[in-house]
Amino acid sequence: MIRSGIVVLLAALAAMPAWAGAQKEEALAANVASTMRRSVSDANAPRLVFDDQREADAWLGEMSSRLAKRIPDKWTRERLLTAIHYEATRAGLDPQLVLGLVQVESGFNKYAISGVGARGLMQVMPFWVRSIGNPQHNLFDLTTNLRYGCTILRYYLDIERGNLFRALGRYNGSLGRAEYPNLVMGAWKGRWHWVAPLPVKTASVAPLQLR
Repeated sequence: MIRSGIVVLLAALAAMPAWAGAQKEEALAANVASTMRRSVSDANAPRLVFDDQREADAWLGEMSSRLAKRIPDKWTRERLLTAIHYEATRAGLDPQLVLGLVQVESGFNKYAISGVGARGLMQVMPFWVRSIGNPQHNLFDLTTNLRYGCTILRYYLDIERGNLFRALGRYNGSLGRAEYPNLVMGAWKGRWHWVAPLPVKTASVAPLQLR
């Protein structure tokens, strides 16, 4: 029953237009604004953040195959996935959650614009550039948009004390309504859930003893 419900939800996601994020502009405490400003100004090159290269390769290969229908070009696809993994991990978020959010918000269209002006992959409202960024920041740039989006979601998670349902509501400007958080979490768990493969076990060999 649960599996069939997820299938129906994902079919609806594929058929519907991308959601339009509409975060609400609000006054930020000086220390919060400063922290967020440092976060979005960090221009480090994205990379996969794994302790084990085999695990990194397995993640990238699996996520790439799932994204292939939406983004046919392998280089573009892997560049996007690498940036998502880096920015999500850097913000203390699950990269698969961010993949689900991007799917719902923009359908992986980095040039998406909503009716209320939200922009890019994570549908970031332009007022955030004024609040925590600088005029040179381009929200249609892949890494810039992801950096802003992950920083903003981290902020909402913090003020909601880890309550993801409410943080997602704030992110979309629909706090208190279930539809948007359920869509993102459905995409996360139904489409992008991933478990790292178990490490390959090698047979132990007794050391050679010379007598």
